[in-house]
Amino acid sequence: MAVSPVRGIRGANVVRANTQEAILEATRELLEAMVQANGLGVDDIVSIFFTLTPDLNAEFPALAARELGWTRVPLLCATEIDVPGAMPRCLRVLMHVNTARPVTEIQHVYLGEAAALRPDLTG
Repeated sequence: MAVSPVRGIRGANVVRANTQEAILEATRELLEAMVQANGLGVDDIVSIFFTLTPDLNAEFPALAARELGWTRVPLLCATEIDVPGAMPRCLRVLMHVNTARPVTEIQHVYLGEAAALRPDLTG
């Protein structure tokens, strides 16, 4: 069996409010976009690291992945560093995946207002 390299895929989304519903909705939207943009199946996902800005604490974003059926993917949530002037209500994701795609073909996903975080990756 051929072994694929592990690649990291970055993503971010802005959550509309500090509510369970808004955090889960923004997380699902981002995870689904990341998977679609990179042609992934759940079995390709090695692990996911989520961060939320300190103004978001109504729910763990990992719950959204579990609700998508990703019950065997290791997930971890943390609070982002509270940097003055940073984008508020921001959800960030680092998804580790097995893929034969070269690093130059990995599609990082920054949705909505979060596209301003990495204009070099969002075109």
